[in-house]
Amino acid sequence: MYFIYSLLLSLGFLALLPRFLVDAFRHGKYVAGFCERLGTLSQLSRNGRPVVWVHCVSVGEAQAARPLIRGIKERFPDYLIAVSTITRTGQILARDIFKNEAARVFYFPLDWRWVVRRVLKTVKPNAVLVMETELWPNFLHECKQQRIPVVLVNGRLSEQSFRRYRLIKVFMTRVLSSLTLASMQTAADANRIRALGMRRDRILITGNLKFDAGTKPTTDSVTTEFRNRFSLTGESRLILAASTHDPEEVIILNSFRQVLSRSQLKPRLMIAPRHPERFREVEDLVKASGLRWVRRSAPLTAADQAAEVILMDSIGELHSVYSLASLVVVGGSMAKTGGHNILEPAAAGVPVIVGPYTHNFQSIVETFVKAGAIVQLPPLPDSAMIVELANAISELLFDPAKRAELASLARKLVQENGGATERTLRALDSILSIKAEATETVGSTGAGNVSIA
Repeated sequence: MYFIYSLLLSLGFLALLPRFLVDAFRHGKYVAGFCERLGTLSQLSRNGRPVVWVHCVSVGEAQAARPLIRGIKERFPDYLIAVSTITRTGQILARDIFKNEAARVFYFPLDWRWVVRRVLKTVKPNAVLVMETELWPNFLHECKQQRIPVVLVNGRLSEQSFRRYRLIKVFMTRVLSSLTLASMQTAADANRIRALGMRRDRILITGNLKFDAGTKPTTDSVTTEFRNRFSLTGESRLILAASTHDPEEVIILNSFRQVLSRSQLKPRLMIAPRHPERFREVEDLVKASGLRWVRRSAPLTAADQAAEVILMDSIGELHSVYSLASLVVVGGSMAKTGGHNILEPAAAGVPVIVGPYTHNFQSIVETFVKAGAIVQLPPLPDSAMIVELANAISELLFDPAKRAELASLARKLVQENGGATERTLRALDSILSIKAEATETVGSTGAGNVSIA
């Protein structure tokens, strides 16, 4: 079955190669770190210390890993930490936020066995922590062959993903057998992964690390820079559209125009597209709107303080702006991509609006909806969604009491659901509690004295 998987992976790579080349030429996508993706890494200087490899797909997983990596550094100071990502935006963010914690930040290898072997030989991890649901069959199989424990951390498995995996359940059972432990976010996630064949005694429910990641300080030097440069005071009534996708920018811009026409109070809009390769596309949309606008990346000008729309064409700064917003519209939830993290704005005490498509954060959104701590829009055609969003924004924007109530409820939920980091670290104790001198027994395969149960 692994041979069939590898064959399909190779055929898929060849079929998509023209698309990769186009994206690489237009946006520089996939070019960055290509050699690393093929397993070419410089040797990690270990000095006899053990290594834990933490894999994060992109920005969301990297942010969620922050409290966990801080906890590992405090609880297991002998360990060196290596962090991998798949996306370029994740790589840029990881290099920034883990610059003081990680000994190495690199791109995750393509899932061919010969590539995986090269990387494992170079990194020589004593353990691998995989964030959320990154189940790469050849990578997991090679780790098992080399007796390197792999833990699924902050694991989640949506109903949609579960249905797809269930079609290949026999293969998934073999893949999951390579995991030492699955530390899942919720009981529903745990039940789904068990239904796919994961052994019950290897499953734990530890909660969602993103609740802990959302409680970090939200005011810093970037916050001050934005406040001063764009004159973002409480009277600005800033609407922050975070992590947007196509066609959400069109919906949001049209809704904003309706909001502007309804009151003498002039709110402002900041749009932060999810993917950097769309910055130029979104810039064209903002230009076409006829609104006064500026770019975050442009030199400072007098127009910055009067702009109606601010295009955040930067990476890794979004969390610093939440505290300046009067409300946040979280993207990916009107574009059917499954939504993005609502916890950071919630922890900052900012009311949140989401669309109907939030399956990536289903349990979190359901918790917030049940508590009346979020505004969720119904599924509607784009034309009707424009009106519905404008109504929701107007209701919150011009009702300070309602905003305060939502913000208070949301922040309370974040605080009440914290603690996943400590529970996860306790679950990792038996795996990571190896002393630095144990690495002296590590062979060329990177295996230490920790084996898979």
